[in-house]
Order: sequence, then structure tokens, then C-alpha cells
Amino acid sequence: MSVKAFKLVPAVEREMLMGDKVRINIECIECCGKNLYIGTNDCFIYHFLLEEKISATGKITFAATKQLYKHLGFKKAVNELKAASALNRLLVLCDNTMTLVHMMNLEPVPSGARIKGAVTFTLNENPVSGDPFCVEVCIISVKRRTIQIFMVYEDRVQIVKEVLTPEQPCAVAIDGHYLCLALTTQYIILNYNTGNFQDLFPYCSDEKRPIVKRIGRQEFLLAGPGGLGMFATVDGISQRAPVHWSENVIGAALCFPYVVALDDEFITVHSMLDQQQKQTLPFKEGHILQDFEGKVIVATDKGVYILVPFPLERQIQDLLASHRVEEALVLAKGARRNIPKEKFQVMYKRILQQAGFIQFAQLQFLEAKELFRSGQLDVRELISLYPFLLPTSSSFIRSHPPLHEYADLNQLTQGDQEKMTKCKQFLMSYLNEVRSTEVANGYKEDIDTALLKLYAEANHESLLDLLVSENFCLLTDSAAWLEKHKKYFALGLLYHYNSQDAAALQLWVKIVNGDIQDPTRSDLYEYIVDFLTFCSDQELVWKYAEWVLLKNEEVGVQIFTKRPLEEQQKNTFNPDDVIRCLNKYPKSLVKYLEHLVVDRKIEKEKYHTHLAVLYLDETLRLKSVATDNCAELNGVQTKLRSLLQKSDLYLVHFILEKIKGTDLHMENAILYGKLEEHDKALHILVHELKDFPAAEDYCMWSSESKDLAYRQRLFHMLLSVYLNPGPSDCELVVAAVDLLNNHAAEFDAARVLQLVPDNWSLQLLSPFLTGAMRQSIHTKRMTQIALGLAEAENFIYKHDKAKLKGRSIILSDKKLCQVCQSPFCEPAFVRYPNGGMVHTHCAATKRLVNPNMTHRFSSPSSQT
Repeated sequence: MSVKAFKLVPAVEREMLMGDKVRINIECIECCGKNLYIGTNDCFIYHFLLEEKISATGKITFAATKQLYKHLGFKKAVNELKAASALNRLLVLCDNTMTLVHMMNLEPVPSGARIKGAVTFTLNENPVSGDPFCVEVCIISVKRRTIQIFMVYEDRVQIVKEVLTPEQPCAVAIDGHYLCLALTTQYIILNYNTGNFQDLFPYCSDEKRPIVKRIGRQEFLLAGPGGLGMFATVDGISQRAPVHWSENVIGAALCFPYVVALDDEFITVHSMLDQQQKQTLPFKEGHILQDFEGKVIVATDKGVYILVPFPLERQIQDLLASHRVEEALVLAKGARRNIPKEKFQVMYKRILQQAGFIQFAQLQFLEAKELFRSGQLDVRELISLYPFLLPTSSSFIRSHPPLHEYADLNQLTQGDQEKMTKCKQFLMSYLNEVRSTEVANGYKEDIDTALLKLYAEANHESLLDLLVSENFCLLTDSAAWLEKHKKYFALGLLYHYNSQDAAALQLWVKIVNGDIQDPTRSDLYEYIVDFLTFCSDQELVWKYAEWVLLKNEEVGVQIFTKRPLEEQQKNTFNPDDVIRCLNKYPKSLVKYLEHLVVDRKIEKEKYHTHLAVLYLDETLRLKSVATDNCAELNGVQTKLRSLLQKSDLYLVHFILEKIKGTDLHMENAILYGKLEEHDKALHILVHELKDFPAAEDYCMWSSESKDLAYRQRLFHMLLSVYLNPGPSDCELVVAAVDLLNNHAAEFDAARVLQLVPDNWSLQLLSPFLTGAMRQSIHTKRMTQIALGLAEAENFIYKHDKAKLKGRSIILSDKKLCQVCQSPFCEPAFVRYPNGGMVHTHCAATKRLVNPNMTHRFSSPSSQT
């Protein structure tokens, strides 16, 4: 899990600090910008200027220049140094006294401001006062169990608060009003403003040195039991998992996203993001580890060193180079707070893309796909790995520096065909998903062309779906690829999508004719017919009409019979031209005429007559070669009879002339019916065919849309045909009786009784007589009801009129006509339902005299 996060660079070496003095040791350090301050055990403060230098090879070194040094006048060691740059002051703790000295000349402030009785102190980096000309200092006092809060100015100090603690404090860190304290036996959080405190976890200060360090707003890092670095917030909770460091850790520092720890022999680096140890640096005799504004400084008794962090981008790239994708991504996310937003977004997208290619190379396709999407990968980077998939016209150039180390898929898979197949399947799936998303914007031609090539190479069923839907496949590249892989049907679809229907049809016809081989569609002939049916290019349809008809007359004619409805309504294809074309193909001709007459119901005599003649000729042909029960003959004959019955547009005499001399008696009868020669028709049906049900049906369909008298005339005529031969013909007598009994309502009973022979029994005619009586009574009763309703309505009108006439009306010479405004001279007048009265002559002319009166009166009633 190692990461090269830091390197140790010397800053101040022994000779520069103390020369030959062996007994001088470094006790504390402080760094503010380029200013480095060192406190020693012999009560000196040294001031150095640190200059960072970067060589041409990128190596970082530090040059320390000694500015001056100052003895504080005691015989004790300098315990603590803290810089207050806003005040240009250095806070120095020596012999339990904190004094203020000038940062540049190290001279004490003239006022002599100092704080006595301090064991250790720390600055509040999240001050509560808001005064920019002071710093807040927290001190562990020599007084037992006491913490003091001071405000320190340029030349004076002021105590703010003194707080008692449950036990003697050993170490302290402060954030706002909150103190994080290492007591004798435990850590606590104390709010010095309210006095409330909260226990964190136990800790024995006698066994090891406590560590309490503020690492961020309201968050602290503590040295916990069991060699754990514990994180705690001011609420007493931990929002991060602990880091595992040494049992005898001496100090800790923060350089985000790392926590650096120091023990007797090593400097260890732990990630705050995943709590893993990332680096170990050997470092003996170290006793100071502190961070200053992101700069981590470590010191022995004799020298000062700086832990220089490697750039995060380099660390991430090292992780990616080691294929440690998860660690790299965690580190990249953690770097967000240290990098400007726009720069981070660019960097992070690139990292995601690189990680995606690493996962892709390991065949971790689901992870790779998610990384490519999140990183908004230019999909052409992925396509370019596959040889020949990008169009020859593509201007794509791979990213520089490259996102991966592979030249192409062959290098990545090292020739393993199984891996190569899996990679191609992944690309098919990925391109299919992204082609309709924003990822494809600007690259749709490249994506769809690559997808077509993959589908064609893999013989994938989605190839046809791609070509029949909206796509951006480049014609030149795609056509050559489809031809290479013998996908001729698909090539035709590509031509069609690019409005080259002639090329598409030429290709498909070659497949059907066997000139080229492509088994994609076994029904390609039917597909071509359907294609021509909906083709708007008339010239193209006529060009291939002969070919489709020669292949199959009955299917081929669909290019004319199943054309879109709007085309048929416009008569885009002239029926006469089509008929001339179909004259060589009798079956197609019949189908087309049926389409005109039956489907489109075109009322033109020549089409109806032509169809009737074709039906008749085919019927006669089949009769000459087939048996009586031939299904084909029956089908054609049924169509002929239906046309002769239902159509009134064909030339009846012409058809009748062609039928004469044949045995088509039923057809003959139908034609006589069309000529209103019903007696001849019925004679054929009854005497020649002896088809009595057909005779009854004849009467029914011949009288459709006619009045009752016409229908009765036909039925009486049929009855007369049955009865004319006389009672000797038993078959006709039975037919006559059945006719009467089954159709009683269609006869005039009185006339029937005159026609039937006298010797017919009552029982024989009882069904007819019963039906006739029932019909007669029903008709009578319906007439009576209608008459009664009319009389009732008339009575109501008379009653209303009588009510109007029954009212008394007083007429005097003071009454005026409401039309002419003249008095009444005679007792004759007209009164309206609203009470208005007018002269009789004014009532007749009121609309001419005063049209506006129409809204004041309803219909008049005359009264005298």
C-alpha cells in the first residue's frame, strides 16, 4: 500500500546552528512564511530565512540563511515558540513565562508584557473575539487544574477566562470556545464559555506522551490507546475511522490528505481518506514534528528537516501506474479542497478516464464503463484502440499525454482472441448505450460507423436495427466494410437510408437471383415487393415491375394493389397503364381488377365488365378441364356470381351474349334479372336448375332497396311459375307450399287464395294463413294506433284553441290597436296570446307595417 507522498529534505544542519558546541540541543521550532525560528536548551532563539530552490531536474532543496539570534537572559531552555504575524510578534515560553518579542529583531516589547505561570500554551486559530489586532492564547497554568484564556496585543496581554478542569491537564488544543484537553487519565472536550464538558475516551499520561492537535474547524486529532490516532469533533463524536500508528508515537502533524506521525525510529504517513498507512521514512532521534501552514517540519536535537510533499497529481499518477485504481480515486477526491475548482474538474475527469482504461485492460468492463461515463470520455479514445473502426475521414487525435499505454487492442490482449472478443462485445454495448446521449454530441458519425463495423464483423442481429432506424453511419466507410463481410442485404438498407434506392434494389435483386449470396432474409423477394409497394419513385417501380411479376404473379401484383392510401386517392399510378402492364399476367390482372372494383369501388364500366369477362373465361376454362367438385372452379364461379349480382356497371347484354350456349344457368338467370326479365330468370331457376332455394334467394336480392309492392310482385311471379304446370307436378306443388309457408309476409293473401287450386286442403296452407292473418291483424292494429295518436293530437290542439276562445275580452272605444294605434270601430279584432289586440286587417299586414312587433306577439287568434 506504499505511496511516495513525502521526501525528507534538510533545512538547517547542525554546523549552521551550533558550530562545534556539542551540548546545544533544539527544543522547539516555529515557522511563519519563510521565517524559521529555533529555540534551544541554552535559552537562545535563532532566526533563519528559508529559501526553497528547485533544480532543472525538479529536485527541491532548502537554503537557510541565519539572520540573527538572541539570548533571553535565563538559564532554562526555550520551551515553546509561536508566531503572531498579524502583530509582528513572537510568543516565547521560557521558565514558565510567556514573553513577547519582535519577529524581526527578537527584542522584547518595550512594555514588558508577559504572562507568568504558564506550563504550555497554544493559539486559537478560530478566534471568538473578531479583533484582528490581537490573538487568543490558551495556557495551561502552573496553578493546579487550571486553564487560562488571554487576549494578546502588540504590547500588552489581558486575561479573559480562567477555567477549572476535572483533572490536571497535560496538553491542550483550542477551537473557538472549545478546548480539547488531555487530562491525567482521559481526554475531554470543554466549552470554556459555558463550563460544560464531555468525556471522550480514557488515556494514561504516565505511560505515554499525550497528543492533542487541532486539524480543522471543530475537529481534533488525539493519540488514543492501542496505537490509534483518534479523530474527535467538539460534539464528542468521530466522523472518521482512526489511523493505526505506533504505540510510542511522539508527535503528529497534518498535511491534507495525510496524517504524519513520529516515533523513535520512523516517520509514518497515513491517509485521512482511507486510514491506510501509505509511507514509512526512517528517522532516528527525532523529537519534534509540527506542521506550519501545510509545511511539515521535523527536528532532531541537532538538525531541522522539512517533509516535502510530492505533488498530488504525481502521487495519483504513481498509483494509477501501479494499477491501484481505488486508492488513486480516493486520493483524487480528497485533493478537491486543495485545488481550484476548475483545475480540479479537469484533473479529476482525466484521472477517471485513465482509471477507466486500467479497468478496461483488466476486462473489468462494468467498472470501466462507469468510469468512462463519469469522466466524460471522448468515446473516440476508446474506439481508436480497435483497428480500422474509426472512419478514414475522422480527424481524431489521441489525448496527449496519453490516457493509457496501449497502441491498439492487439497489444492490450496480446493476441488472445477470447479477450479480444470480450472487448469488442463491451464496445458494442457501450456505443449502443451512449449513441443517444450527450456523450455522442459531435461524434455521432464516428460512433455509428464503428458500431456498424462491429455488428457486421460479429454477425450481430442489431445490425439491421441500426440501419432501419435513425443513424449517422458514413456511407463510404460503411459500404466498404459491409461488402467486405458479405452483408449485402444490410448494404442495401444503408443505400436506402442514404436515398439510393436504385442501388439498394439492384443489390437485393442480385441476391434473389442467386448472383451473390446473403442468407440474411429468406423472404427477400417478399421484402422487395413490400419495398416497391411503398416506394414513391414511380420510375423505379416500373423498372422492377416485370421482374417481380415474373417471379410470382399473385405476390408481385401487390406493388400496385397495396400502395399507400394517399397514393391511391391521387391515382399516382394510372389504372389503365397498370392494366396494360398486367395483360401478360392473367392472375395479376384479375387481382388488380378485383382491387379496383371490390376494394376501391371504382365505378367505371370498363373495369367491371373486364373483371366479369375474366371471371367468365376462367370459369369456362376450368369447366372444360376440371370435375364438378373442383375447389378452384367453385371459387371463381362464386366470385363471378357475386359480381353479376352486386354490380350494376358492367355491360349486361355483352356478358349475356358470351354466356349463351353454355351451361351457366345461374349466371344466365342473374343477367336476366339485371334486365328486369324476371320471368325468364325464374323459369331458368325453377325448370332448368330446379333450384328452389336459389329462386327464393333471387326474389330477395332482386328486390333489395325496392318497395314492398315490387317484392310482392316477384314472389307472386315465382308462385305463378310453380303453379302454372298444374297440380300434377308434385315437386313444384311442394315448392309452392313451402314458398307460401316460409314467406307469408311477402304475399297478398287475397290474391294467393285466388291462385291456389281449390283442392288444396286447409291444413296444407294453415302456416301461410296463420302468418297472413297475423300480419294483417298487426298491420290493422298499427294503423289504428297511428290513427288514435293523430286524433289525440288533434284533440289537444282543439282544446288549446277552445281555452283561448273561452276568455272574455272587454272592448271599448278607449282600446287602441297595437299595430296602428287607432281605436276599434267594429267588434271584429285579433287577439294574441299575450293579451295584445289588433285590427284584423292590421294582423294580416303587421309584419309589413311594423317589423319590430314580431318580438311582442306570438301567433294570433281571431275573436269577434
